[in-house]
Amino acid sequence: MFVYGALELAITRPATRTEQAEWLHRFAVRALRTMGISYRVEGHFPKHGALVSNHLGYLDVMTFAALGRVVFVSMIELSKVPLLGWMTTMSGTIYVERGRGGSADRARAGLESAAEEGLPVVFFPEGNTTNGSTVLPFHSGILAKFLEVGEPVTAAHVKYRFIEDNGPGMTIEDDVCYWGEDVELFSHMFRLLAARGIEVSVKIADAPIAFSVNHEHRKIAAEEARAAVMELGGVVDAVTAG
Repeated sequence: MFVYGALELAITRPATRTEQAEWLHRFAVRALRTMGISYRVEGHFPKHGALVSNHLGYLDVMTFAALGRVVFVSMIELSKVPLLGWMTTMSGTIYVERGRGGSADRARAGLESAAEEGLPVVFFPEGNTTNGSTVLPFHSGILAKFLEVGEPVTAAHVKYRFIEDNGPGMTIEDDVCYWGEDVELFSHMFRLLAARGIEVSVKIADAPIAFSVNHEHRKIAAEEARAAVMELGGVVDAVTAG
């Protein structure tokens, strides 16, 4: 499936962000159908601006891409993964690099380019993945760039469940969610492909987040965005609960 997608990219070489988003959308729909993964969405996908979500693994990207034509923001490390990195680059991903001067400004240029073409941008401000039991604190850098350019930011929440019995040895937390420093990507992919009846649920807020501050108070904005995502998913803040 990925080899076919790579060959298609190599031949067609989509040049504009719109063409890249269209290719990624088709590929994601085809991939989820091939893997037997169903998905449902509550709410409406924004036509422009940003969509911020919790992050459970690489399957999140396939799901959001299947829902619509979008541009993703990702850490620069993804670009170095064999084949997958090349495909994400060719599909228009905007890369950011923590601690690197100018990275945020280059990301802003990518965000403005996506906005000009009317494409929503999806990113995961946690900067890491979890097993779904919590939502990590949000990084504020990219979020602040969205607030600077005046684009709306909408909250989303994603979760997974099995609608078929996979036996006691397989769990959503370890075999569908991709998280933890010791988990090897390709072995996890093989376990995921062995699972049956995976259903993805995406919940999207009815309106953009009403921030109480501007981009100059980005840490507060990040806290408000995280709270919106958690409320949408019914996730309890472990720190607050403790």
